[in-house]
Amino acid sequence: MSKPEIEWVDIPGGMFLMGSPKTEYLRRSEEKQHLVTLSAFKMSKYTITFEQYDAFCDATGSCKPGDEGWGRGKLPVINVSWEEANNFALWMGCRLPTEAEWEYACRAGTTTPFNTGHCLPAAMASYDGNFPYFGCIKGEFRKKTMPVGSFAPNAWGLCDMHGNVLEWCSDWYGKYSDNPQTDPQGPSTGSQRVDRGGSWGGSARRCRSARRGYCEPDVARISIGIRLASSR
Repeated sequence: MSKPEIEWVDIPGGMFLMGSPKTEYLRRSEEKQHLVTLSAFKMSKYTITFEQYDAFCDATGSCKPGDEGWGRGKLPVINVSWEEANNFALWMGCRLPTEAEWEYACRAGTTTPFNTGHCLPAAMASYDGNFPYFGCIKGEFRKKTMPVGSFAPNAWGLCDMHGNVLEWCSDWYGKYSDNPQTDPQGPSTGSQRVDRGGSWGGSARRCRSARRGYCEPDVARISIGIRLASSR
């Protein structure tokens, strides 16, 4: 069986301030800013869909995750643990993005809370629009995931980096280094893996570019999905 095709976006190497400034509303202390230099890499334009993940399950005999009755096809796969997401990435000959790669790609050169600016309009991302960011207007709460690519991409051509589903990163969760970093991989050990991006059921503040989430690697949730990365 042939493996599903991935639409890749080339992400240029560069430097950025990872984390959030102390003036950013509702920031957390764990988002301490530090300089990061990254090599160029590739990232999937969309989060992995049920259609793509189901092909992996059919080929490997893995159990297919539940879809909450929302449907499969082009909807982002959910209910996959970090371990399952990592196995899918390895099967595809790829990997999960590092936390630094994820934030750098999400920001796409921006320094604001979102790659859309100070506000994240509910017309531009799937999250609980009843809870917009400070000073921003309320919007729609769709109460479920949306098909990948339903909203406009960021400046680097990546879709749904804010909202819809959180995305597993390769890193163990831990404190940031105080020193400048080059291609950081995160702590060597830990008990929880990083997830990023916010989800369909969360508030706008949880979708911020710098917001860090974490979860046990063997836990699957209806809010977490997969995006792939590959070194160039």
